[in-house]
Amino acid sequence: MNRDIIAGNWKQLKGQMKAKWGDLTDDVFDVAEGNAEYLAGKLQERYGWEKDRAQAGRGGRGARRA
Repeated sequence: MNRDIIAGNWKQLKGQMKAKWGDLTDDVFDVAEGNAEYLAGKLQERYGWEKDRAQAGRGGRGARRA
């Protein structure tokens, strides 16, 4: 397995836990942050992207804006 895929799986788990914690504590910011972390982990796992690229959500698609 690729190291980025394993890191992506871990990031997904952390994101899910953070979102669930936000649900339990009724903190919408924790829920949103957890969901964003889950998405970055999913991108990292699916495409083997490095952490920075997954968090930026770019993925190399489309034209790059200045």
